[in-house]
Amino acid sequence: MSSEPVIEVRGMGKVYPIYDKPHHRLMQMLVGGNRRWYREFEALRDINFTVQRGETVGIVGRNGSGKSTLLQIICGTLAPSTGDVRVRGRVAALLELGAGFNPEFTGRENVYLNGSVLGLSRSEIDKRFDEITAFADIGDFIDQPVKNYSSGMAMRLAFSVMAHVDADILIIDEALAVGDAFFTQKCMRYLREFKTKGTLLFVSHDSSAVTGLCERAVWLDHGTQQACGTAKEVVHAYLEAFMAERQGGALRRETVGAAKRVLPPRRKDARQELIDRSSLRNDIHISPFHPDAGSFGELKARVTDVAILDENDAQLAWVVGGESVVLELTAEADEPLDSVIVGFYVKDRLGQLLFGDNTYLSYLDEGFSVAAGETFRARFHFDMPRLQAGDYFITAGVAEGSQDDHVIQSWVHEALMFKSQGTQAPAGIIGLPMHDITLDRE
Repeated sequence: MSSEPVIEVRGMGKVYPIYDKPHHRLMQMLVGGNRRWYREFEALRDINFTVQRGETVGIVGRNGSGKSTLLQIICGTLAPSTGDVRVRGRVAALLELGAGFNPEFTGRENVYLNGSVLGLSRSEIDKRFDEITAFADIGDFIDQPVKNYSSGMAMRLAFSVMAHVDADILIIDEALAVGDAFFTQKCMRYLREFKTKGTLLFVSHDSSAVTGLCERAVWLDHGTQQACGTAKEVVHAYLEAFMAERQGGALRRETVGAAKRVLPPRRKDARQELIDRSSLRNDIHISPFHPDAGSFGELKARVTDVAILDENDAQLAWVVGGESVVLELTAEADEPLDSVIVGFYVKDRLGQLLFGDNTYLSYLDEGFSVAAGETFRARFHFDMPRLQAGDYFITAGVAEGSQDDHVIQSWVHEALMFKSQGTQAPAGIIGLPMHDITLDRE
């Protein structure tokens, strides 16, 4: 990655005039003078960040935070009211669904229209047309008016054109949310490949997509820049603020201290012994829970320990992928709580969610309540997946309520860390231990 910045945003702000009545706009034009017939809405103020060549940066924030306005200014479709924005290189953007398309034109005609807007000559579009239509995969609809397209079809065609213009900078604004799962995966594969040669600005409400795709992130809230840093740190801060707002600003932070320790019969992967004797063995080293692990939430209950145990309840410092383990989460209640839920996520070093679970469904009928001063534990028994080499984290949490409507009491982002030293990667992000694999003839 070059140190040359391709996007520089310095002290940038955007102000819109808001007219309470239609004729006030005309009055401002005709006799404005020293009187203002409008009030100002500050959509963005004092935004500052740079994007280096080859970097991938995510933009996160609630609806109305100014994300789309920021991207439009970077693209040049809006001018800033204050400050300076500099962009170096050809930009291709997917901002609003169908932007740049004429709904009366066919898909074919819009490919040529949109391609020319993005800087391609007609001969260049001719050469790439078959690739564009193959990527979009909308069949005979390419010769139908775009006004007859579904939102997913319009997004397919718009993304496909953008992906074939040889841009230096791609800007994506939440457009992938309307696509079907298979096309979204195709787009994500393209974006991961594009990261190796270009610069990407990516807006999404999916925090896992931001941490999995981006090195850095910028968090906007009500037009102001709240944070700019590594994607994982910014997403963590954004998540905490979102939960605090949802719970009426009731979150607190606290550091916590430490805590005790008849599983069902284990079914082993039929290949486990062979794998463990070969280069496919997946050693996973587990760091202990730190008593000073930071926690946030209402803190009427606090996570006090997280450990991975074997079948005899002995705490493990390392485990082999495929082995049966118990993840034990210990918490202590400072106040009485009804309908307690304890859960966890396993994430990779980028914060990408791999798997997780909670106690809600297991206690749906009778609920689980605790008294003040009571210690309680949740135990999750599973076969440890085989993991690609790298660092992984367990996020642990305690909540009160239901699956859909609950209040976070204690949330520890990185309660436990473990390092996989697998010499051979599994097929995918994780490899699942198999109880049995057969191959039969009829």
